[in-house]
Amino acid sequence: MSRLACGLAAALGLLALAAAPGPAAAQGATGCAALPARIPMPREARPEYLEEPNWRARVADVSRLVAADAGRAQIVFLGDSITQGWFPQVWEQFYGHRAALNLGVAGDFTQGLLWRIQPGGQWPANLRPKLAVLLIGTNNAGFAQQPEDTALGIAEIIRVIRQKSPSTKVLLVGLLPRGADASDPLRRMNQRVNELIARCADNQSVFFTDPGSMLVDGQGRLSDQVAFDRLHLSYVGYAILAAGLEPSIRYLLAR
Repeated sequence: MSRLACGLAAALGLLALAAAPGPAAAQGATGCAALPARIPMPREARPEYLEEPNWRARVADVSRLVAADAGRAQIVFLGDSITQGWFPQVWEQFYGHRAALNLGVAGDFTQGLLWRIQPGGQWPANLRPKLAVLLIGTNNAGFAQQPEDTALGIAEIIRVIRQKSPSTKVLLVGLLPRGADASDPLRRMNQRVNELIARCADNQSVFFTDPGSMLVDGQGRLSDQVAFDRLHLSYVGYAILAAGLEPSIRYLLAR
């Protein structure tokens, strides 16, 4: 069986098992009341133009994409290399018919994404999608930043999106598992972030889904067939992720 067939089979076979939107939590009208701003705000929750040249080059590319297509976008995907790296065949199968924009930037952090969606950036006035799919924060964990600070950065991103486009629903995706097994410290950090950001969901404007359990086996092991470096997804990994997100995306686009 070809890799394409294997990937699509995985997507179809796992579609019915996908995670539903998370439980309701206290939520403000324009963001995540469960994770309020604090003084001083940590670096992870303040907009920052990052120094990395490849990040800056991709940001410039994304800015051109937004300028050309913002007015027609119905779904926007925001995130880091995991968002940027969708295999074209999987992306086309699931999102090609949905006027979707991929605004993922490899090497991004919560603070970098905050900078990108500030006034004059990559969320212009004519960007009014029905749905924003947000997956960000694993790079913060990789630099040993505190889960509480990473979670606050994600909450700030949600607040900015809600302020800029109140009609846009946010599908907040839990950070994906990383490392070979559940003992990996970075995986535990991601899990802690997920525990915190799940509280942002009100199931009215912000929804939480955690498809990570679909990427690991029954013993919590992450195969290199799913994530080739135990972080970035393979073709099969993206097919599984797409299947995990699909029920929530269909539900929210129909609301």
